[in-house]
Amino acid sequence: MKILVADDHPLIVEAVKTKLSEIARNVTFVVATNAEELLALPGGDTLDLALVDLCMPGAEGYSHVDELRSRYPALPVVVLSGYGHPELIRSVLQRGVQGFIPKGDSPEVMLSAIRLVLAGGVYVPPMMLSAQPADVTTPAALEPMAVPSPTPPTSTLECLRTMLTERQVAVLELLSEGKPNKLIARLLNISEGTVKIHLAAIFRALNVRNRTEAVIAAQAFTKHPERAHP
Repeated sequence: MKILVADDHPLIVEAVKTKLSEIARNVTFVVATNAEELLALPGGDTLDLALVDLCMPGAEGYSHVDELRSRYPALPVVVLSGYGHPELIRSVLQRGVQGFIPKGDSPEVMLSAIRLVLAGGVYVPPMMLSAQPADVTTPAALEPMAVPSPTPPTSTLECLRTMLTERQVAVLELLSEGKPNKLIARLLNISEGTVKIHLAAIFRALNVRNRTEAVIAAQAFTKHPERAHP
């Protein structure tokens, strides 16, 4: 397996390479530290995955991401970014990339996200589960290439409330933030046993088997509500 890591911070590059080496045996890496190096790399059609920093040197807005996708349409591209604004994430995902990973996420989250992408899925950060359509300012460095947002879709919470109770939605929101049952119980002032009952109901409603699948299914329900019913 051959993976491209495009980022100008050596510490991040080495950390990403170390963690992604767990995906398979004999993983090899190609590194680009700026947009010029990224677009000058030969053999892009031999890559299995590309992780690209959104604000690397020489990048003008999203142009380097768009160019990479245009040259290699079959190549899964995942964006890495120090920014986690919901509207920015929406704009990037609308460009057809296979995932958006905030740099503040843990190495384990990154690894799970990459495995999902390699399996043919699209990774959406769990923070988008509770994000409401809003007028969120795009970082100034990206303004030249900012794409006007379409009419905001129905919020995730509005969609989920057609299937879940208010308390179950609250449990799912906390679940999406990675909180354990004990902390969810404390925050909602309920017992851990009640949390488990709510989780079982959520799993049945979303037709999933575990916590991770519940978060992913909730995201899918927002995009395609007609497909999410069991």
